[in-house]
Amino acid sequence: MKTRRPFTFVALAALCAAASCTKIPETHAPAPPRIIPEGDEPIYRTRVAEPLTLAPRVENVGNDAAYRWSIEGKAVGYAPSFTYTGTEAGSVYLLFEVVADNGQAEAELRIDVVPLRAPTVTLPVPPAGYSLLQGSEITLSPQVTNAEGAAFEWQVDGTTVSAEREYTFRGEETGRYALSFTATNEDGADSVAFTVRVCTEEQMNFDWRFEQTVYHVAAGRTAFIRPYRVENAFDARYTWKVNGQPIEAPAVEHLYAGPAPACILAFTPPAEGTYRVEAVMTNSYVERTQHFTVHCCPAEGTYRRTPSPASSARCDKVYEFTAAPGQFVNERYTATDAAMACAYAQERMREGAYVSLGAFGGCLVVGFDHSVENDGGYNLRVDGNSFEGSSEPGIVWVMQDENGNGLPDDTWYELKGSEWGGAETRLDYAVTYYRPAGPGQPVIWTDNEGGSGRVEYLPAFHTQDSYYPAWITEDSYTLVGRKLKPRTEMIAENHWTCHPYEWGYADNFSPVDRLTDDDNPTAAITGNHFRISDAVTYDGRPAELKYIDFVKIQTGVQATVGWLGELSTEVCGVSDYNLLKER
Repeated sequence: MKTRRPFTFVALAALCAAASCTKIPETHAPAPPRIIPEGDEPIYRTRVAEPLTLAPRVENVGNDAAYRWSIEGKAVGYAPSFTYTGTEAGSVYLLFEVVADNGQAEAELRIDVVPLRAPTVTLPVPPAGYSLLQGSEITLSPQVTNAEGAAFEWQVDGTTVSAEREYTFRGEETGRYALSFTATNEDGADSVAFTVRVCTEEQMNFDWRFEQTVYHVAAGRTAFIRPYRVENAFDARYTWKVNGQPIEAPAVEHLYAGPAPACILAFTPPAEGTYRVEAVMTNSYVERTQHFTVHCCPAEGTYRRTPSPASSARCDKVYEFTAAPGQFVNERYTATDAAMACAYAQERMREGAYVSLGAFGGCLVVGFDHSVENDGGYNLRVDGNSFEGSSEPGIVWVMQDENGNGLPDDTWYELKGSEWGGAETRLDYAVTYYRPAGPGQPVIWTDNEGGSGRVEYLPAFHTQDSYYPAWITEDSYTLVGRKLKPRTEMIAENHWTCHPYEWGYADNFSPVDRLTDDDNPTAAITGNHFRISDAVTYDGRPAELKYIDFVKIQTGVQATVGWLGELSTEVCGVSDYNLLKER
């Protein structure tokens, strides 16, 4: 570093002598160095691995000025400019110093290193690709994150056919076609490749999917054996056998919806025992067989557990916690298996905190240390955190321990609510959720009605890596239940409200079954109350249960409320209201 040379005594004397005979002109000290960063604020922005050169303008310096760049006190450069390359996202502060004969100056500069934002493509594709009937078409609409400024390309058998994100493939000729979609921006690219098989009706694969193949029912009750999804049935005919003997399947007449499809069997076992049921689907091109087991258990009341003074009003065990993806999933605790998830949910409710069930179909199953009696009035209380303008309805189901094994593996009966017979409700609505490709990605879903959507990731509110439940090991899973029509409304710009349903749902600001006029402005715990006498069978008839042992609460809507994210039922506790009334 250069330093100022001191004056000598000789020079000083000469200067004084000259001053005695010569008038010294008035002089001004030179202005000190001045650093002028680019822009109004000394903040620079770059991406990971992208070099950034800083060259602030420096005034009032000569050729002999010295420069120094430092990070956290450590020198990293000695030139008027400095090039920085960030290896990870974050903020870096640099101190820039200038020293010259006429003074010195310094300035602190900030570099914000942002992560690369390459596009990520998500498109749910069946493992064997798509199958398409000749003469029909399929519209493919992949989800793309970081899509702003990206270029898109669709190819069919190596030939570019579209530059749009959405593409409709028309199956004009039979055969197998290789399709690919690529999204590219300045940070990178991502793509998905798959096949589409165009088939005749004879070549189309029939498929039917069942939520269960083992049934337990008490003597005198009916097992409704039904698929939640049937594909490519065409002119299907269904035949049934019980213990190897053909039976004439009675037509299922739904109380409100009318005749059920022929692929549903209402089987009432004639006596206690185990029955092997066989369903055969035959159409013009293929035959498929599915086997079921129906256990006819002892009559209702055999395994009844009468409550005692020592019985707990609150549920005493969580048997299942299968959340749908949602913004509160994995947030406070990351369970890595089903047992951990159940323990987490049980502890949360014990503390009076909420358990979020996530988007449509997410469910919680609990049991009691006794049977909950049906006295004709309200028998159950499910606590949530609804308030005026925020109803996130959960469907409530009940079960008796019909086989006496202490597990919720018997028959679920839905507690009918105000929307139960509505034309826009759906029973056996099924949604399949797909694991995201990486952190911070939305969760894509498809349903059994040909629809699709996404559970959005909300980094402004929640920062866990994924909303896909960490304890679900499969890359996709399907949830089945009743779906209600959402009652969401944007009443002003970015101001949403979720209107209540009249009665019969958990986490619902009901004017009927909350049994209070409190508008709950602080979103405190508030209960909805339920009658076991509202339990119905699959075909809509009263189940006439004298008691129950297990309760299931399941998110009943599939809806996104703008920037607030998905609707998800919250459960803070489940209680035997009979005991609360007595005590």
